[in-house]
Amino acid sequence: MKRVVPKPFFFEGGDKAVLLLHGFTGNSADVRMLGRFLEGKGYTCHAPQYKGHGVPPEELVHTGPEDWWQDVMGGYEFLKEKGYENIAAVGLSLGGVFSLKLGYTVPIKGIVPMCAPMYIKSEEVMYNGILDYAREYKKYEGKSPEEIETEMIEFQKTPMNTLKALQELISDVRNHVDHIYSPTFVVQSRHDHMINTDSANIIYNEVESDQKLINWYEESGHVITLDKEREQLHEDVFQFLESLDW
Repeated sequence: MKRVVPKPFFFEGGDKAVLLLHGFTGNSADVRMLGRFLEGKGYTCHAPQYKGHGVPPEELVHTGPEDWWQDVMGGYEFLKEKGYENIAAVGLSLGGVFSLKLGYTVPIKGIVPMCAPMYIKSEEVMYNGILDYAREYKKYEGKSPEEIETEMIEFQKTPMNTLKALQELISDVRNHVDHIYSPTFVVQSRHDHMINTDSANIIYNEVESDQKLINWYEESGHVITLDKEREQLHEDVFQFLESLDW
């Protein structure tokens, strides 16, 4: 079976625009349902896809946060060029970190970081995440278990410089959270085993905006946009966007 490669999407829904940002080892499909929901509520949604994502894992490890930040800024500029003056940023995990970075880099109407890390739980957890991604991708490609294991042994010899750069990015953004004045809605799953959930409190406490709120989702894991409380999440994000001064 041929793997369908996720691509960036652009859903035109109205004059208010939302930049949707996926996570590390994720892709635009992770925020697609949220995008369709918001489009139905009159919002235009665009999700870029970061370099090295949604493609073979061998390509992922040769890209890094600087490449992905360029893709985020490219998505922002894409909306600007389309004539959208008012843009909110909604991001999952690493995308949430980027949504915060946007908040002190360019004009942003509102920010929704979802399960966004403010420090790495451990490099081992992240490394295992890359290995899981690699294994799953190879399964999707229809490779046999034997082929996968052979390729995984080879893959594990690749230096993972990406992880060090990712830690530096997260640390840098954490040091600038108190430079954010845009309204912020912090979303965090209770059963998030990928990141340290105290990150949500750090973001909420340090953002300087007068309009900020935090919501914990008791039944969800890290990829909250695809989990069992996603419909509630859709509604909550929509209500937050509606509360903004567009």
